[in-house]
Amino acid sequence: MNRAKGPAGQKGSQLTAELAKRGQRLRLLDGDNLSADRAYIKEFVLQRDRELGKEYGVEYAEAFHYIGQRPSRLDEYLSQNAVPIR
Repeated sequence: MNRAKGPAGQKGSQLTAELAKRGQRLRLLDGDNLSADRAYIKEFVLQRDRELGKEYGVEYAEAFHYIGQRPSRLDEYLSQNAVPIR
């Protein structure tokens, strides 16, 4: 089984656990840990690479990333999509 080992490798399952502590969940991450990890990577990591790739006529592209104080797409996504656990 191929699993990502980079910084996003277990972010989906980690986020699922963090949200559960707050009584929330994301439908995007429903399922087992592996499914949650893969869904996170597709939504928050690869999407950015696909968008950049389109600009250069390729399927995927990677850019150097500045890490600093800026709004996170994840924070916006959570505020719009996190729902209570039932």
